[in-house]
Amino acid sequence: MKTKILATAAIVLFAAGCATTPARRQFDDINLPAGLVYQPDDSIVIESPTIKAAQLVYRGRLEPVTLGEAMRTRLEASGWRQVSRTSTSTDGTRQVYEKEGNVLGVHIYEGLWYTYLAISASQTLPPPAVQTGSDTPPASLATGVEEPKAPGAARASSNLEPGMAPETPTAPAKSDPSFTQRVKDFFTNLFTW
Repeated sequence: MKTKILATAAIVLFAAGCATTPARRQFDDINLPAGLVYQPDDSIVIESPTIKAAQLVYRGRLEPVTLGEAMRTRLEASGWRQVSRTSTSTDGTRQVYEKEGNVLGVHIYEGLWYTYLAISASQTLPPPAVQTGSDTPPASLATGVEEPKAPGAARASSNLEPGMAPETPTAPAKSDPSFTQRVKDFFTNLFTW
């Protein structure tokens, strides 16, 4: 009788472990095993018109080795290709995947009471549609950055005293890298630590 109860309990637990949970709405092609709880205070999501990036943290009472194999199986079934995998006794397991130019990092480690899963993902979004026609706003309104305007020849020469030569306009200083490039660099460096 005890054997039947234990066998039934094992089957129920196994079936519950086979269920999947999507990794938040941001990334539809990342499915997680059941039994993990999202940790919003430890997670971060960055979204812009051209890139979406996040580090999503989950915790549960799963064995780290089993969780690592389940993640590998689920990600490969969704089209992700494993690039590397490292395991240490102090840092846990790190897996890196690639799919269509997007990168995904999986870090599985043990805490005092729970096993943690940290997913670092980035996704390049298609560029937004460009408006054409008379309803297109000026570049300064669309981007929030005003371009420097060179003074007109007539206006520049009217400010000069006799015998003075007009100044040649200087090139604008090189701007900081775009937000998209900074986010890409952040996640690229995150996976190389």
